[in-house]
Order: sequence, then structure tokens, then C-alpha cells
Amino acid sequence: MAGPGGRMMMPNAGERSMDFKGSGKRLLAQLAPERGTLWTMLGAAVLSVAAAVVGPKILGQATDLVFAGVVGREIAGGTSKEQALDALRARGDSGLADMLSGVDFTPGRGIDFTSVGHVLLIALAVYVGAGLLMLVSTRLSIRVINRTVYRMREDVQAKLSRLPLSYFDKAKRGEVLSRATNDLDNISQTMQQSMGQLINSLLTIVGVLAMMLWISPLLALVALLTVPLSVFVAAKVGKRSQPQFVQQWKSTGSLNAHIEEMYSGHTLVKVFGRQQESAEDFAEQNEALYEAGFRAQFNSGVMQPLMYFISNINYVLVAVVGGLRVASGTLSIGDVQAFIQYSRQFSMPLTQVASMANLVQSGVASAERIFELLDADEQQPDPLRGARPAELRGEVTLEKVSFRYEPEKPLIEDLSLSVRPGQTVAIVGPTGAGKTTLVNLLMRFYEVTGGRIALDGVDIAAMSRDDLRAGIGMVLQDTWLFGGTIAENIAYGASREVTREEIEEAARAAHADRFIRTLPDGYDTVIDDEGSGVSAGEKQLITIARAFLSDPVILVLDEATSSVDTRTEVLIQKAMAGLAHGRTSFVIAHRLSTIRDADVILVMENGSIVEQGTHDELLLARGAYARLYAAQFAQAVAEVD
Repeated sequence: MAGPGGRMMMPNAGERSMDFKGSGKRLLAQLAPERGTLWTMLGAAVLSVAAAVVGPKILGQATDLVFAGVVGREIAGGTSKEQALDALRARGDSGLADMLSGVDFTPGRGIDFTSVGHVLLIALAVYVGAGLLMLVSTRLSIRVINRTVYRMREDVQAKLSRLPLSYFDKAKRGEVLSRATNDLDNISQTMQQSMGQLINSLLTIVGVLAMMLWISPLLALVALLTVPLSVFVAAKVGKRSQPQFVQQWKSTGSLNAHIEEMYSGHTLVKVFGRQQESAEDFAEQNEALYEAGFRAQFNSGVMQPLMYFISNINYVLVAVVGGLRVASGTLSIGDVQAFIQYSRQFSMPLTQVASMANLVQSGVASAERIFELLDADEQQPDPLRGARPAELRGEVTLEKVSFRYEPEKPLIEDLSLSVRPGQTVAIVGPTGAGKTTLVNLLMRFYEVTGGRIALDGVDIAAMSRDDLRAGIGMVLQDTWLFGGTIAENIAYGASREVTREEIEEAARAAHADRFIRTLPDGYDTVIDDEGSGVSAGEKQLITIARAFLSDPVILVLDEATSSVDTRTEVLIQKAMAGLAHGRTSFVIAHRLSTIRDADVILVMENGSIVEQGTHDELLLARGAYARLYAAQFAQAVAEVD
């Protein structure tokens, strides 16, 4: 992308490696304003998980009641449990007796369906309560996430308004747009899909572990044997896949930048027959995005099957050891059933946490790109109490001004200039001489590196940018329109509410009224941001009308008439003469016909003013201006003569 002065600028965003831990902590810190809602959400989640964790234990009691009824029905009544077990041992069934010793049965009594029903009703109530509490927790989680992303979007928008022009000269527009849209959307999606589930999984792990220790510390130890393996696998896979997610989002930004550039310049692409090269560049970047996305998703995708495999190992170990404990009478069947459910509940959140690794890694990768944007160097802040001229008259003074885009490459050195109120100052010179840079310094799009610029005796560095720019109207060579009516586009230049009559008056002053009224809906004709339906010259007339409406003290025209025909150019020059009355005007022009009536013409070369004077004076001097004039008009003047 070409920056000021034609220098090639390349974006440096996203080149450094991912700081997963630091960016993750910073992303979590974005939730701080919602701490009240977060605590409520966490409380609801804790109660929900607690109820869900108690459920298997209650169901285990129902299993014990059913099994006790089945065993009691098979043993003759009239004896006690101890007598029945002694009888089994006497017959040589010591193993059966040991197993039944852990069952609370009554010989001769079958299943107590009333007690079983009560237990099942309690379990139903517990699970319904857990579901309702989880619904509350999920709703609060969605609210927290949406508010957080809402604030992040505001932060990004505010940051973009505080970034200096140099940032946008260096970064591709599509790359910036990708961060402000795709990356924020990815953060929102990641948090929506992972935050609530992650909290629920962690709470489930803690709750289930507590219940397993309560039921059987030995079985809990067996279940925990596979945890280090799970952590090891998750760490290895995560470390391998994280750089791929960083590359994936970098490739997404680069591809978006390419598409945006090719779409905005599609006419030139076709004119110069570069469709094939454009398609090849797209295919190359699309392939890079595919490769990065495939590697990221594949590396993180192996996490879930590995975790399921480890979970199944855990299940087998618990089932074998639990069966032995039941056979020895140490545990009841209901407790083992509950424990197996708990082991599944324990493995499942571990698997969920691991399977969310790709989501979390992708979201944190996007978060770092957003934080890189938010951490970019901002323009110098305005003074707390900005100075203001007592009266805006349009007197501009440059005192030994120096400026350079890069420290080792001076562009403007020791430039001094004094412009009286109401003067029209034309600035001419070859490309790269510093003409537009001079205007950018006046507007404080860039800050001078030496000297000072004063407006009506006040250093513009001591003024707020809003106060400075409120008195300056600017029309650029590249027109900018937004989606809306023509009237709305013209009214954009006013700092107050304006009437339709004022809009039409500004359009007449800019000689735009005639063509506007020929459109189907006149001033209410809707155009898009590309200005479809109007020509390049007509778009320029609309932007000039916008400048008329702003009623500025200083008027800046940067090749403003380059896109209009000769007749319209003459009309604009007449209108500008009327507008410039009592106002200071800076006109940057390559076409010298547009500035012959200027009060002062500045000829710039290599960042310095090499000539200064009126049109006639500079022609008589036979210097740089005379050479420029001769190059443009010698042949035309000869033909007229």
C-alpha cells in the first residue's frame, strides 16, 4: 500500500508470536465491569452443579432399595439379616454373604415401591431444580458476554478515532476491518460457546470429585490416575495447535485486505488486464488460509478422541475395582452405580474442557489482534484546556517547520511562511514535493517534528483538534460519500442542523444543483458509499457543496477540481472566488490553470519553498514555476496565438 510521498508501507500487525497467557488474562479482565452479574451467575451455576452432582447419589439409593427388595424376597422370612448371612456362610457361600453384607435388606420383604417412589420424586425435583438454575446461569452468562463484546466494540471504535493518520498509512484497510469485525465476532462466538460451559465443567469436576471421595477414597484414587495423562495430552495438543490459530487469523486478515483492495479497484484491475494475477494472488492467500485453518482444526481436533480414549480407560478401571469392592461387601451396588456415573461425569467435563481448547485458542488469538490494535500508538492528546484564538480570521504562520515521516529521511526542513487572512495560497510542485504533507501538518493529521504552525497567533499544537478543524473546510482529490441521500451527504459538512434551503444554496454555489435536479428523486436520491449513479465529477461537486455548507474560515482544496470537466472547472473557480472572499484558501494543484488568480503561489521542491509570488511575477522570474507552466501550456498558447 502506498503511503504519503509514495512510500510503500507494509503492515506489521500480527507478526509477533502469540502471548496466550497474557492475552487470556487480559480478555478475562474485560469481564470486570460485570462482576456483580458474574457472581450471581456463578452462584446459580454452583447450586445447579451441586444439585446435579447429588442426583446420582439419590438414584443410587433407589437402586439399593430395589436390590434390597429383590434379595429380601428370595430369603425366607422370620429371620434377621445377620442370621441369613450366617446361614449362607454355613452353606459355603461366603462370597455371596460378603456381598450381601453391604445390602440393607429384610428377609421375606420385597421391593418397597413407596420408598422407591419417594426417592425418585426427590431425584426428579433435584434435577428439575438443577435445570432451572442452569437456565438462569446461562441467561446471565449471555448477558455478560454481550455487554462485554459491546464495550470492546466501543473501545475499538474509539481507538480508531484516536489513531494517527500514519497508522492507516501503514496498515491495509482490509486488515483493520478484519480486526474490527471478524476478530470481534470470533471473540463473541468463542465466549458464548465456551465461558458458561467452562465454568460448569470446572464446578462439575470439583463437585464430582468431592462426591467420589465421600463414597470411596480408593475408587476416587483410581479415577484420578488418568488425570495427569489428560492434562499432559491437553497441554501438548494445545501447544502444538496455538500457533496455527494465530496464523489462521493472520491469513484471514490478509485475505480480507486483498479482497477489499481488489473490489475497490476492480475497474483498474480489468482495465489493465490483471484479473489473472488478482485471481492467482487470491488463490495463493486462500490456500494459505486453508492450510493454516486445516492444521489448527486438525491439531486441536485430535484432542477430543484422545480424551475419550482416556475416559474409557478410566471407566474400565473404575468398573473393575468397583466390582471387586461390591464382591467384598465394602460398597453397595447403588454406591458403585453412582460412582460409575460420577466417573463419567468426571471424565466428561475434562473432555469438554479439552475439546474447547480449539475454541479458546482461536478466541484468544483474535483477542490478541484486538489488543494489538488497542495498544497501537495514539496521536498526541489534546491539551486539557486548549488555547483558542480570540477571533478566527485565518492568519496562518509557519515558523521554521521541519517534518519527516521516518527519522532518517527528512522531507520538510526549515520551512517558513506567512499567510494573511483572506489570501488564496496556491501550492504547486512535482509529485512528492511535500504539498499534501504541508496541508496535513496544518490540519494536524501529522505533528511537526520541528518549528511551529500558528493560527491567528496561537500555536495549533496548543489547540484542540476539534477547535482547529472546526474552522477548516477540506475538499480532497479522492471523494468520500456515504450511503444515504445526496442532501444528507451535503449536510454532513455542517456542524449544526441545516435546512433544505441551505443545502440547496450550497449546491447552487458549487454548481451541483442543476445535475442533482435531473436525478430521479433530486436531493432525495439515495446513493451508496461508492457513489453509484453519479459520475466522478458530480461526486466531486457534492463534496465541494459540503465544504461550502461548512462555512469555514480556512478552505483547503487538494486537487479538488481534478475530476471535473473544463467548463465545470471554470464555474467552480468563479464560485470559489466568491467563497474565498474574507477567507484564507490553500489550493494544491497540478493543473496551473486553476490557480492563476491566486494571491500567492508557492513552488515546492523536496520539501522546501523554492519560489514564491503571483502568477505573473513567477513567469517573469523564469524559474521552476515558469518551467512547469511552459510544460503544460506552451503548446496550447501557441495554438491560440
